[in-house]
Amino acid sequence: MAKKVRHIYAAGNTARGYKTFYDSVLQGMERVYILSGVVEGVTSPLIETIGKEMSRKTDQVEWIHSPFVNGQYDGVVFHEWRVAIMDGSYPRIWRPAAPGVTEIHVNLQSALDTDQLALYKRHIAAWYEEIFQKSEEAYQAFGEALRIHDEWEAPYIENLNREAANLVTQEVVELFFGEEKQNKRAQVRRMYLGAATPNGPVDHIMKLTDSLQKRYFIKGRPGSGKSTMLKKLVTEAENRGFDVEVYHCGLDPHSLDMVIVPEKSVAIFDSTAPHEYFPSKETDEVIDMYARAIDPDTDELYHDELAEIKSRYTQKIKEATASLLAAKELRDQLNNVYAELADESRLKAVAQAIMSRLSRMG
Repeated sequence: MAKKVRHIYAAGNTARGYKTFYDSVLQGMERVYILSGVVEGVTSPLIETIGKEMSRKTDQVEWIHSPFVNGQYDGVVFHEWRVAIMDGSYPRIWRPAAPGVTEIHVNLQSALDTDQLALYKRHIAAWYEEIFQKSEEAYQAFGEALRIHDEWEAPYIENLNREAANLVTQEVVELFFGEEKQNKRAQVRRMYLGAATPNGPVDHIMKLTDSLQKRYFIKGRPGSGKSTMLKKLVTEAENRGFDVEVYHCGLDPHSLDMVIVPEKSVAIFDSTAPHEYFPSKETDEVIDMYARAIDPDTDELYHDELAEIKSRYTQKIKEATASLLAAKELRDQLNNVYAELADESRLKAVAQAIMSRLSRMG
């Protein structure tokens, strides 16, 4: 079996605040190690160490990226063993299933020089306060961006031929499933394909879809029915008993950006900015919702109005990203202090203990 390495986000900095899909991403896990008592600057390297070491012993590794600091990890999932190692630091929130059985809290505070850490007490409290404020500023700006996006959608919704849009959806359902049904209950797993990060929008669409046999790239405009089509496709997959991976929009988690049906080896995704891609394989296909379902004069008719809306939207996204970057710089200071005062040998011992237990499962 070929090694399957996946990259996703389970949490996001969205227009509706910090929103996670941890419950969905970790469904079916028999054991979740939650690393707590420190900050992500300590937990992320530990997660990376365990993930890389154990990836030699399993064919399936799923990396969960941090939306707060590019290049850091919120977790790693080993599906073969039904085990995950997760960061439990602020602001990640857990809804327990069976503490001590499913969720095993690993408190890393014993690896810290707490006497030295106490000297930074005022700094740490101030950093957390500022991180909270800058994060809230980012969410507020993303919220305003989403409201502007609603304005952007309005002319297209007004000129949308719903019958034509429904016909495209029916065609897509036919392409995906034909008359097929599975005699089982569908598993639905929800997550993000990307995130708003301090470095701007990041996504893993190409990595997630590269090995699939078929990819559909949806083109169009805001309000041209892309997300609605994806939601209907998810419902159809569920009704027919097909497992489905549902990827939510990093700006608006109520909206969808991609659907993958693993059993059919097929993906369909919104391929417009900020995650605009173009076919690169012979089997790739484009579905153009503007051409299929929108009055062709809409772009020209509303040209000036749309340009002004796009400009305001872009400005708000820039403001939000700047706030995320400011929060990230504060996190860096916080992380540096904790990392400096952490006992590497104790952290290695924790990693070794977890890996030892995992090895017995392999």
